[in-house]
Amino acid sequence: MTNLSPELATVIMMAGILVGLLTGFPVAFIFGVLGVSVGFLYFGGNVGQIIYDRMYSMMIEYILLALPLFVFMGVMLEASGITEKLYEALYLWLGGLRGGLALVTILIGTILAATVGIIAASITMLALVGVPAMMKRGYDKSIAAGAVCAGGTLGILIPPSIMLVIYGPTAGVSVGKLFMGAFFPGFLLSALYMLYVAIRCFLEPQLGPSIPKEERTATMGHKLGLLAQAVLPPVVLIMSVLGVIYLGIAPPTDAAGTGALAATLLALAYRRFTWKGLVHVVHETMKTCGFIYLIITMAVAFTSVFIATGGGNVMKGLILSSPGGKWGAFLVVHFIFFILGMFVDWIGIVYLMVPIATPVGTALGFDPVWFAVMLCVNLQMAFMTPPVASAIFIFKGACAPEFGISMAHIIRGVIPYVFIIIVGLAICVAFPQIILWLPQQMIKG
Repeated sequence: MTNLSPELATVIMMAGILVGLLTGFPVAFIFGVLGVSVGFLYFGGNVGQIIYDRMYSMMIEYILLALPLFVFMGVMLEASGITEKLYEALYLWLGGLRGGLALVTILIGTILAATVGIIAASITMLALVGVPAMMKRGYDKSIAAGAVCAGGTLGILIPPSIMLVIYGPTAGVSVGKLFMGAFFPGFLLSALYMLYVAIRCFLEPQLGPSIPKEERTATMGHKLGLLAQAVLPPVVLIMSVLGVIYLGIAPPTDAAGTGALAATLLALAYRRFTWKGLVHVVHETMKTCGFIYLIITMAVAFTSVFIATGGGNVMKGLILSSPGGKWGAFLVVHFIFFILGMFVDWIGIVYLMVPIATPVGTALGFDPVWFAVMLCVNLQMAFMTPPVASAIFIFKGACAPEFGISMAHIIRGVIPYVFIIIVGLAICVAFPQIILWLPQQMIKG
C-alpha cells in the first residue's frame, strides 16, 4: 500500500487515461488496468473487494436486463426490411422538394431511432438505402453523408435508447423518466437537422436537386396506402414499448420484452423471419452486449477505485469552483463531455463521468432528469467529432466505394450537425420544459 493523496490519485488516473488513449489501446483495457493498478497501490489486497462490491451491485440491476432485449429488438428490425418500405413511401411524398431525399433520410433515421436504437445498424441501413438514391440524382456527397450520419445517430438519444438504459442506474435516475425526457429533445434535433438541410438546399439547389415529377407519379390513394403500410407497424412497435412505460403499465425492462416480441412479429408479417435470420439476430445481440458489458465491467473497476480514493470529490470541487457560478460549472461539465467524446466511446464516458457529474448537478440544484438528458444530448456530438467518431467510420465502411465519398466529404458533412446540437442544447436550457414536461405527465404504475 502507498500513501497517495486523493489529489495525486486523481492526477495519476486521469493522466493514465490520456496516455492510454494516445497509445491506441482499447478503452476497456485502459480503464481496467488503471483501476486495478492504482487501487492496489492505494488499498493493497482490499482493492478486489472494493471493485467486486460496486461491480456486483451494478450487474444485478434489474434494468440492465432491458439492454439485450432492446438490442435484440433493434437487430430483428434491421432484418425485417423496414427501412426499404419507409424509403419507398416517403420518397413519393418528399422527393419533389429540394434536398428531399436527404430530408427523407433524416426522417427515416428518426423513425428508426424510436425502433432500432443501435447506431451501427441505423447508419448502415440508411447508407445502403439512401446513399445510392442520392448519388444517382446528383446530390452533393457531403450533404448525403451528413444526413445519414446525423439521422443514424439519433437512435442513441430517442427512446428506447441503450444509452439511457445504461445512464439511469449509473446516475440513480429512473430510466422510464429518462425515456420520456429524451423524447422531445430527440425530435427537436431531428427537426433542426431537417431545417438545416431544407435551408441549405433552398439556397444552393445544386446540393440536393428535387426529383423529376415523372419519377414520383402515383395516385393519392397509392401514396397514402404505402405510407400507412410503412409507418403504422413502427408506430405500433413504439407504442408497445414507450406507451406501456408512459401509462405505468410496465417498467422499461418488461417493455423491452414486449418490444422484442413485437419486432419478431413484425419480421414475420414482412415475411423476413427465417431460422438463419434468427441465428444471426441472436449472434449479433450477444456480440453487441458482450462488447458493452466488457466496457461496463472495466469502467466500473476504474470508477470504483476513483471514487474510493476521493477522486470524485476532487473533481467535484474543481468543477464547482469554476468561474461563472452555477452556469459556469454547467459549461465546464459539458466541455469535459465534449472533449472526451472526441477520444472515448460513449459507454466509457458514461461510466467514467456520470458518477462524477451527477453529484455536481445535484449540488448546483439542477433537476436530475433534465441534467441527465442534457448530457445525453451532448453525447450526440461524440459520434461525429473526429478523431474517434464512430458514425463517420461506420458510414465509411457501409458506403459503396464506387460513390467516391472520402473521409473529407464525410467530415465536412457532419460538422454542421455538431453546431446544430449545440443550438439544441441552448434551446433546452432556455426552455427546460422541453425535457421535463413529458416525465411530469407520466402515470405511475
